[in-house]
Amino acid sequence: MSRTHRSTKKKRSDNGARTLADLSTGERCILDHLDLPDDIARRLMELGFLPGNEVVPGRRAPGGGPRVFRVDGSEVALREDIAARLHVRRDPESDLIVLS
Repeated sequence: MSRTHRSTKKKRSDNGARTLADLSTGERCILDHLDLPDDIARRLMELGFLPGNEVVPGRRAPGGGPRVFRVDGSEVALREDIAARLHVRRDPESDLIVLS
């Protein structure tokens, strides 16, 4: 029986699209769209993850757990599989910031 292995290495899609999971700590971005089921997308939008809002990745939990993102004045922890489905664009007017 042959098995096909998929690479777990993170990489951008061929069109250069980025997701929250691709960003470095403190790298500001603008949320472009959510590629999630409606119920999950709706809940995240209630928390401030609206297209056009600025999102700043923060610290990551030890051992590869959820990562904190600052959005709309709040800090929200998301698992990497969810963050990988939130597509972003770079905010040309911003730089890296230090999150305390």
